[in-house]
Amino acid sequence: MVIGLNHRTAPVAVRERFWISESRRYEVLAQLAHAEGIEEVIVLATCNRTEFLLWANHAELAANSVFRLLSAAYGLRLCEWIHFYRLLDEAALLHIFRVASSLDSMVLGEPQIVSQLKTAWEQARKIGSTARFLDTVMQKALTVSKRVRTETAIGQSAVSLPSAAVELAREIFGSLENRKVLLVGAGKMSELSARGLMNAGAGDVRVINRTYEHAAELAAKLGGKAAPFDDFRQQLLQADIVISSTSCPHTILGRAEAQPLAAQRPGRPLVIVDIALPRDIDAGVREIEGISLFDIDDLEKIVEQNAGERKAAAAEAEVIVRAEAQGFRRKLLAERVVPTIIALRNRLDEICRQELDSFRQEYGPFSSDKDELLAVVMSRMTQRIAGSLARELKELPEKAEQEQLAHAVQRLFHLETPSTALAGTRI
Repeated sequence: MVIGLNHRTAPVAVRERFWISESRRYEVLAQLAHAEGIEEVIVLATCNRTEFLLWANHAELAANSVFRLLSAAYGLRLCEWIHFYRLLDEAALLHIFRVASSLDSMVLGEPQIVSQLKTAWEQARKIGSTARFLDTVMQKALTVSKRVRTETAIGQSAVSLPSAAVELAREIFGSLENRKVLLVGAGKMSELSARGLMNAGAGDVRVINRTYEHAAELAAKLGGKAAPFDDFRQQLLQADIVISSTSCPHTILGRAEAQPLAAQRPGRPLVIVDIALPRDIDAGVREIEGISLFDIDDLEKIVEQNAGERKAAAAEAEVIVRAEAQGFRRKLLAERVVPTIIALRNRLDEICRQELDSFRQEYGPFSSDKDELLAVVMSRMTQRIAGSLARELKELPEKAEQEQLAHAVQRLFHLETPSTALAGTRI
C-alpha cells in the first residue's frame, strides 16, 4: 500500500506542510511500525513528495493510522485528505516502480530519486520498520529502475531543475554574462544550479551555509568564495541571482526584510530561485517590485515546456514498468499462500501416516520391502493432492479469489489458520 502526496496532487504550499524532516523520519517510522493495520513501513520525503510505503494487514486500519499521525503531528484536516493518494496491491507496486524509474518525477529521468529511495530504505532498516516484504519490493524497484535506464533513453534527455533555474534567470536578464550568484545552502542542487549558471556566463559565485566549512568546500569546487551565514543580508545586496536550497524548517527571508533590501538596489533586479522544501523565502516576497521570486512549482512549468523529447522514452519505460509490476505481484501472491500450502502438506502427511498405521495393524505385518512400497505410494498421493491445490492457489490472478480458496482449504482440511503469514508479517 502507498499513501502520499506529490507535485501532481498538491501545490508546494501543501507539500511543505507535510514534508517530514530527516530528524523526524525515525520517529515517524517507529510510530507507524507499531500502528494498527501496519506490518512494515518506509517513509520517502523529498521536495516533490511525501509517501508512506506500507505492507499492511488491513488497508483501512493502515490508512487510518497514517491519517491519525498526520493529523496529530502536522495538522492534517479531513478536507485536505483529498491531496493524498491511497494505492493498493498492483497499483501500489506500479507506483513504487514508476517512482524508482523517475517516471513520476517532476523531471522525467532525473537520477536523484534512486539515491533518495535508497536513503529512505536504509533509514527504515536501521530501526527495523521494514523486513521481508518491503525489502523485497525495494530490491525489485531498484532492479526495475536499472533496467529502465539501461533499455531506454529516459535519462539521456532529462531537463533538470537547475537548468530550469538558468532558463528563468535568462528570461529576466537576457544575458547572464558576469552576473553575481549567491548560493544559500551548500547541497547538491545548489552546486548543479551554480554550474549551470556559470556555463551560461555568470561570474562571481558566493556561498553561504549554516556550517561555514561546507560553504567553503563548495566555494572551492566552484572557484568562488564562502561567506558566513550572518552576512546573508549583505550578500543579498550584492547578488543578481540567488539560489536558495537549505534544510531550514522555516523561512529565512520574509517580505518585511526584503522590502528595504529592494529599496537599496534601485534599477538592479534580483532573481531568487527557491528550490527548498519547506520553502526558504516567504511567498510575499514575490509582490515586491524589483525582486522576481520563483519556487519549485514555477520550475515545474519550465520543465513541462521542454518535456517533448522525453515522452517517447517514457512510453517505452512505462511498458517495462507495467510488465514488471504485474509479474512481481503474481510472485507476491504466490508467496502469501506458501504457509497454507506447507500446512496442507503437513496435514496430508499426518492423515496418510494415520491411515497407513491403521492398515498395518489390520492387514500386517508386512515385509520391509512391502512396507516401504506402501509408504512410497502414500507419499506420492500426498504430493499429487498438495501439488494440485498449490498450483490452483498460486495461479489465481486475483487476491480475493486466492484468499477465498485458501480459506476453503483451511476449513476442509482443518488447518490452523496461518493468519500471520497471510497478513504479510515477518516470517
